[in-house]
Amino acid sequence: MNITIASYSFHGLRAADMMDGFGYLETIKYRYGLDSADFWNGTLGSNELLFQDDYQKHLCEALAEHELSVANYHVDGCHVWEDDPAIREKHNDDALKHLKFARRIGAQTVRIDAGGKGHTWTNEQFDCIVERMRAYAMIGADCGFRVGPESHWGPELVPDNMERLARAVDHPGFGILLHIGHWENAPAEEGDRRLAPWTMHTHVDANVTRARLEPAMRLLMDAGYRGYWGVEHHSAVNEYAEVACQLAEVRRVLSKIRAERGVK
Repeated sequence: MNITIASYSFHGLRAADMMDGFGYLETIKYRYGLDSADFWNGTLGSNELLFQDDYQKHLCEALAEHELSVANYHVDGCHVWEDDPAIREKHNDDALKHLKFARRIGAQTVRIDAGGKGHTWTNEQFDCIVERMRAYAMIGADCGFRVGPESHWGPELVPDNMERLARAVDHPGFGILLHIGHWENAPAEEGDRRLAPWTMHTHVDANVTRARLEPAMRLLMDAGYRGYWGVEHHSAVNEYAEVACQLAEVRRVLSKIRAERGVK
């Protein structure tokens, strides 16, 4: 099944030095029986480590050994907009390096946030974000993956903003990482429906799993979504068991819908 577990789901174990990127691969392959990774850069390590050729080589070897693809690579710390121009340029430099890293590990989608605060972008912010996102999307298209922001924080949580951004970037290499139901200033279902046409990957948190998993998945599938369903857990407590519970529900609902539709 096209299901992943976002490695952020184990950020409590990561903070306790009980899991790293290689341990995550062991976990998803042998504990949960999955065939694709969903990397958060915080699981893998610092930029200094990630951008080293030897580290990238070893990670690619581990992916091959475990017969795992990479459905998504979601990157914190290089969002597009910062008020300080020097920080913006540093973030852009880092983002370009992360895109090279994503290409090397064979990522199918990459999340880089837009940045900003509150519920709106100024014209200056919006124009900058559109320009950078289009540049990243062009790189992604050349490398075989899609790039874009997540319904994650700041103005990204407002469907109006994300739909406007998607229409302005207007590039096939652009996509949205839809954190299902994670919206402000609009009902969850409305936000999901409006951004469904640009959804390249998903994250499914515990609240959605408990409250509206099946209708949310049906909505996206009816809109043509055929990507991965990315289980993401946030509590940092009892992570192995909590993730297993969410994963089981996603598997159950996906199996149910596929059986109804005669999809193997």
